[in-house]
Order: sequence, then structure tokens, then C-alpha cells
Amino acid sequence: MSSNAKRPIIVIKRKVIVAGHHGGAWKIAFADFMTAMFAFFLVMWLLSSSSPKQLTGIADHFKMPLSEALKGGLAISNSPSVIPGGGDPLTHKQEVQLPKTDVEKNLETEAEDVSRLDNLKKQLDDMIESSPLLRQFRPQLLIDITPEGLRIQIVDSSNRPMFDRSSAVVQPYMHTILREISPVINAQPNKITLSGHTDATKYAQGDKSYSNWELSADRANASRRELVAGGLQEVKVLRVMGVASSMNLNQEDPFAPINRRISIVVLNQRAQAGIEKANMANASGALAKPVASSQGAASQAAVKLSIAAPSQRS
Repeated sequence: MSSNAKRPIIVIKRKVIVAGHHGGAWKIAFADFMTAMFAFFLVMWLLSSSSPKQLTGIADHFKMPLSEALKGGLAISNSPSVIPGGGDPLTHKQEVQLPKTDVEKNLETEAEDVSRLDNLKKQLDDMIESSPLLRQFRPQLLIDITPEGLRIQIVDSSNRPMFDRSSAVVQPYMHTILREISPVINAQPNKITLSGHTDATKYAQGDKSYSNWELSADRANASRRELVAGGLQEVKVLRVMGVASSMNLNQEDPFAPINRRISIVVLNQRAQAGIEKANMANASGALAKPVASSQGAASQAAVKLSIAAPSQRS
């Protein structure tokens, strides 16, 4: 026998120690990382190989919410909202609209009045300058802003009187002026007042009969009729007054022709509200008066106001 057959066979058995289980969570994380990297490089490749027009289309596609895409709606880029699908922005704060105080309302009303009356003044000035018919009367048209509103004064001149002497008969040029400005005034929401003025020249009989007070009131009322005939609504006239020569435009010369004038005031809201409130108060006071006795009623019925026919002033 050979020596190899005589050698004993030695079998070495080693105890196998199984390592502890580490789990497979890292594999999932690694797979997610690889997927993200693949998507990133895919996006980079698309961006580098696409034209600007294609890039705009891709951006609109990703901006369009699924619900709008299924409906065939507009892309979210056409919406003012930054939230996909619409809705208010997250940073948008809803402002609470508090009720305005009376002071704030009055300030807004006054601001609107100032703007409206300034525009009216500019409109009248432009109309006078652009109209050959009115431009010749420009020296006799005075337009200014007063605390009550926009005042339009049509003044007399020695060569061109507004009315016949000592009467309320309107001259043709005065008729033209009033009917030209009537539609412009009527287009405003504001109401107006009219007042007639005379110079200090008195009638032969003084103030005992027909005087400058009646004359100024009649001229103001004649001007009102011309404005209404020209298109002014009657409800826009709040007051028609005659003030005689108590408010001269030329204080140094009470007999100056410029003192004979018609004043039209387009009232602002504050002045209009004051006049309307006063009118209502007067009406309420008249209704609240007690019924007069039969003796008092008879005595009142006996009193009659007689106005003599006008005579020429001295």
C-alpha cells in the first residue's frame, strides 16, 4: 500500500455563526435616490434640448391642475391666483371693510363736489371760448368757486344791458346766454339758486311801491324761466331771490353797471343740504302753527298786499 492510503482522513467541522439580520431599508432609500437622480437628469436633458416655445408649453402643462386639464380649462398661468386650481393666495389678507363714519362720508362728498364743480367750470370756460356766439359776451360772464358752489354771474354793461330799463324783459343776448348754459347746468346732479341784483338807483317813489327789491326778484324769476325753457329741470331750482342793491359787486361805486347782474350758483352738497333742511324746517313750522281764531282770520283776510305798477327810476 502506498503511504497515502495509510494516512488518516481528518475532517474539520467549524461551527457556522449566522450574522444578525440588518434589514433592507437602505435598499428602498437607495432606489428612491436613483429614481430621483434619473428624473433630475431627464429634466435637465429635456431643458437643454427643447426650444423656448416648447419650454413654455411644458411649464404651462405642469402649472395646469389635473381638474382643469380634464375639463380642458385654461392654464393656471392665465389665472391671477398663485394656487393651482384657483383660490386666493396664501399670503392674501382679506381686508375688513369697516363702516365709514359721518366725517369720512362728508369728506368724500366734499371731495367729489370740488372735483365735479372744477370740471364744470372748465367745461363752461371751454364752451365760451370755443363758441363764437358766447365769446363776444365773455367780459360779462364771471365764473368762480365760492363756499356755496360754482357761481355764474351775468353782469350788465353800459352798452349791453341784460334787461329793458327798469323792467324784467330779457334782452336777446341774455336769452342766448341762459339757453346756451342751461343744458350744461342740467347735466349736473347739483341743484341751483338764482338771485337778481340791481344798482343803487331808486325809483321816483322810493321803496314805498314797486322798488329794486321787486325788480331784482322779477329779473331772477325771468332768468329762471329762460333756463327752464333751455332744458333745465324745474326741480333743480331751490331758491329764486331778489336782493336789490344790498350786495354790490363794485363797493366803491354802487351805481356801476356791473352791480346789475344775475347770479346762478350751482350748489355743492353741503350748501344744498343746508337749504333743503331750512326749507323743510320752515314747512314743518308752518304746519305746526295753531289754527287762528275767527277774529284773527278775519283781520288777516282784510289785509291785502297791493303792488303799484312800476314807474321809471330816477
